[in-house]
Amino acid sequence: MPLPPPTRSFVRWGIIGCGDVTEKKSGPAFNLVPDSHLVAVMRRDGAKAADYARRHGVPRWYDNAQALVNDPEVDAIYVATPPNAHLDGALLAAAAGKPAYVEKPMARHTPECDRMIAAFAAANLPLYIAYYRRALPRFVELKQLLDSHALGPLTNLHLRFSQRPRPTHDEAWRVDAATAGGGDFLDLASHALDLCDWLFGPLQGGAGHAAKLGPASSPVEDSVALTFHTPTGVPATAQWNFAANAHEDRFELTGTEGRITCSVFGDEPLELIHGDQTKTISRPNPLHVQQPLIQTVVDDLLGRGTCPSTGASARRTTVLMDQVLGAYYGGRDDAFWERPATWPGRIRA
Repeated sequence: MPLPPPTRSFVRWGIIGCGDVTEKKSGPAFNLVPDSHLVAVMRRDGAKAADYARRHGVPRWYDNAQALVNDPEVDAIYVATPPNAHLDGALLAAAAGKPAYVEKPMARHTPECDRMIAAFAAANLPLYIAYYRRALPRFVELKQLLDSHALGPLTNLHLRFSQRPRPTHDEAWRVDAATAGGGDFLDLASHALDLCDWLFGPLQGGAGHAAKLGPASSPVEDSVALTFHTPTGVPATAQWNFAANAHEDRFELTGTEGRITCSVFGDEPLELIHGDQTKTISRPNPLHVQQPLIQTVVDDLLGRGTCPSTGASARRTTVLMDQVLGAYYGGRDDAFWERPATWPGRIRA
């Protein structure tokens, strides 16, 4: 949804929440994309905001989100806070008449997604979500291979991801339901599920089971199994284990004539397998992994292209995650993070 019509030939950005994700993955890209400029940043800790602005050459900094949004020289807002603050940051942008690019996952649960989408629709403004794998070269190549029927008709998809338990001191907010909306599943599985949504279309038939099986430092889920299918009926299975003894990251796509394997989070070449022949296809990630998607956002805002990751597409991923996590949390339509004692899934048999 480009701004109708584009009012200028460039976009000036302000960031709400200039934390770790903005240091390399995204922040520098706003000045590297043509016709895009990062002009202001905000963090509640003013000293950290000032330090970020100094190190990255940003003209202004704030310790108040409303002040940044009200800056007349800021055209669009990047909300880069933890998920519990995505809704508030996005609503501030919509109320100020400014488009927003929001970090993933879009929100803690579907009701927050719906409030964001409604606010931007009412303001006739575009809303983008930072599911940047939709624009990374390796996955663009993967989509082209699938669209060219390099595997023949698809017959199966499988995702498998494992990692060791997160240390209690290591970004504990990521396994705090009040902040993140759940555990590492929301943070990491959302990337894989959104990637599948982009590759194949809206996913259907989501069902599964979530459990808490690892160390009890946090009551959120750490093991999830999910089944779904593509719009054309291709069955898919997916497993995430955040209490494993080793790391694994594998995405396997099988067709009647071949198979492709890759990782979701790595940067190694794609493997295209036909019979006993294996071809590797290398498409390295850019230094700033969000830059290709940010380019599509800027192009969309300036009326010269389309961004593939919107509030509507990101909502579908949140809906699917809520479906598989609903039984664990005793429902996810309310503020479930405020009633942890009622979560059926945290009770071990």
